[in-house]
Amino acid sequence: MIKVAMLSFWHVHARDYAKQATEHPDTEITAVWDEQPERGRKEAEARGVRFFESLDELLAQQDIDGVIVDTPTNMHRDVMVAAARAGKHIFTEKVVATTLKECNEILAAVEEAGVKLTVSLPRLNAGYTEAVQDVIRQGLLGDLTLVRTRLSHNGAIPSERGSLGWSPAHFFDAELCGGGAMIDLGRHPMYLARLFLGPPESVSANYGYVTGKEVEDNAVSVLRYENGALAIVEAGFVNRYSPFVVEVHGTEGSLLYSTHDNKLLIRSSKLADQTEWSVRELPAERPSAFHQWVSHIQNGTTASENIALAADLTRLMEASNRSARSSAPVRLSDLQP
Repeated sequence: MIKVAMLSFWHVHARDYAKQATEHPDTEITAVWDEQPERGRKEAEARGVRFFESLDELLAQQDIDGVIVDTPTNMHRDVMVAAARAGKHIFTEKVVATTLKECNEILAAVEEAGVKLTVSLPRLNAGYTEAVQDVIRQGLLGDLTLVRTRLSHNGAIPSERGSLGWSPAHFFDAELCGGGAMIDLGRHPMYLARLFLGPPESVSANYGYVTGKEVEDNAVSVLRYENGALAIVEAGFVNRYSPFVVEVHGTEGSLLYSTHDNKLLIRSSKLADQTEWSVRELPAERPSAFHQWVSHIQNGTTASENIALAADLTRLMEASNRSARSSAPVRLSDLQP
């Protein structure tokens, strides 16, 4: 049995991960720490486990094998470096960190300690993602020229659920989160764009502030590639019915997927019927990132692809934030490693 500790319930998905850890047959939650002791103590009592006010004391416990990190994003570097140095395996909410420098410090500590790290990038495991990759691998779209990915909701729009919107108020704190719509929702379409097209040469971002909060609630990042290809990543907190969208276009065809009908459509000059859009069947989802983390611990393997994509996600988010502040493109090669 792998014994894990929950490190904070700050993030909205913390209870989801706690549920996965409770339901997995090979993991057990045995301790909680939280930067807000009252919240942490309440969560620990609800689960009948130990609560630690001191993170160092928790990490010193020999009977804790791993940690699930759901702290504010600006605490990720210190918390995960400490966990790695204490020999604890790490499952973490994305992004790894807000800057490439801090991300690299975390990854270096993980590698030096030999612990297993997996980052929650859930849409990598979706059936539509595997279907898109399969179409690309088959060459049905030709040379890729444009990727568009979008994820948005209305969490910042005032309603009966809250004067600031239904998202937690701390998700609008620029210091804690490292940004707004782009680093929160935009990370999903961002890592998918990176998956489909690879790392870009530069990023240009524009952020909007529809509701007047200190973080952006309407955002677009454009990734530019040396061969002329582009990726458009869109995110927002101010759209009530906007579906999740993936578009991949190339010299020989186009692919469309949207949650408004959950269908993946393709039209290609390389298919027998070039005049109609055809529907592709979606394969089953892969095991969750949490299940993959447990498997890596048990089998002594490394989540190499997951970690590489997570590192690039941090790189792309830092470039987006810098570009939005400067109103100029940011080359990824100019970021401090």
